[in-house]
Amino acid sequence: MSNHLAIATVTASLAQVLQTAVQKDVAGTTVTTTRPDSTNAAAGGTRVNVYLYQVTPNAAWRNSDLPTRSENGRLMQKPRVALDLHYLFTFYGNEAQHEPQRMLGSTVRALHSQPVLTRDQIRKTIISPNLSFLALSNLAEDIELVKFTPTSLTLEELSKLWAVFFQTQYTLSITYQGTVVLIETDDSPSSSLPVLDHKVYTVPFRTPVVQEVQLDSPTEGSITAGSNIVIRGRALRGDVTQVNFGGSKLPPLVPTSISDTELKLMLPVDLRAGVQGLQVEQQFLMGDPALPHRGFESNVAAFVLSPIITQPNPPAFVQTSVDPQTHLINGGITVRFTPKVTKSQRVRIFLNEFQAPNTRAPFGFVFNAPRENGIGANAQDTDQIEFTVQNVAAADYLVRVQVDGAENPLERDTNNASQTFNQFIAPRVTIA
Repeated sequence: MSNHLAIATVTASLAQVLQTAVQKDVAGTTVTTTRPDSTNAAAGGTRVNVYLYQVTPNAAWRNSDLPTRSENGRLMQKPRVALDLHYLFTFYGNEAQHEPQRMLGSTVRALHSQPVLTRDQIRKTIISPNLSFLALSNLAEDIELVKFTPTSLTLEELSKLWAVFFQTQYTLSITYQGTVVLIETDDSPSSSLPVLDHKVYTVPFRTPVVQEVQLDSPTEGSITAGSNIVIRGRALRGDVTQVNFGGSKLPPLVPTSISDTELKLMLPVDLRAGVQGLQVEQQFLMGDPALPHRGFESNVAAFVLSPIITQPNPPAFVQTSVDPQTHLINGGITVRFTPKVTKSQRVRIFLNEFQAPNTRAPFGFVFNAPRENGIGANAQDTDQIEFTVQNVAAADYLVRVQVDGAENPLERDTNNASQTFNQFIAPRVTIA
């Protein structure tokens, strides 16, 4: 990159190139780098004047050095500005002999045949005795060479350009753009320690896909806390394979059995009941020693985790009152179950009459858990809820607890071959 002398070095080198080229075609020509005002025009002589009239940011290199500093202000790399230089060439001479037009033709031919400032031309310029103020210029070592291209200006744009020069008559002229000049600061950024060892890892793009989650059992059943489940899909095996339960704060679990199409694991006992989502996460082992790094993640697969009524005896019913006319009973049923219920979960209890007489339809009741007993805004996680039941007929009832739509499994009578509701036998509660 170049220092602050780059712009002046480009102008001086361009003047030197044109001096050599145009002097051969039009004898006595000199090249100047002054402002094309009235004083310059009145000076006379056969001259080509090179004037830098505008500087613009280069679109290709603009902001390519960002960021230059880290979040703590430490200099990471040298700030660099990329510029395009816009030049106005004016030609003065004997109009009767068409000297301005001859110099214009010579200038255009020289810049078209050699549009790039070479490093040798720049070095010859900065060692010139008349340009000693450019001795410290390092433009010749820049990674980009300056290239010149003619620019097309409309008559209106040309008029506006010459209007900048106060009380100056128009002179035959042409414009060129020089690109690109890169200027850096003299600051020295701090450098990191060198890399001792390079390791390159190539990993195929194999995103795991979970297709189904089922209970790992030869017979059908509900998935409960502590159950063994099987996850089926494709591309499930990685260097490190884990299963994450996104709806909980539990750490990822490592499956007990891993293959490319199937994972097996035991669910944690404190995973909350309801609809759960799991995701297979794969990590890559990299480095020396090999450490896990983030890899691919599967889609989220949903499954229903059912609660379990845990007390060894039937749920306890405590009667509080009986309606003397309807003989319907009021009271409370205390149910203990696992996993614990969080304060944001919705809990209900279902009572379905067990073995109702054929003379009538079985009774069925639904009651919500009271807010002060486990699901209120200020309640803590709990594994015991007392449900208030009202206007319930005296009978034996099958008990089902529903947590966020997930119900506890009922115990079946294995000796009953019937596929009806009569094959369920527990858990039960007697209301009398």
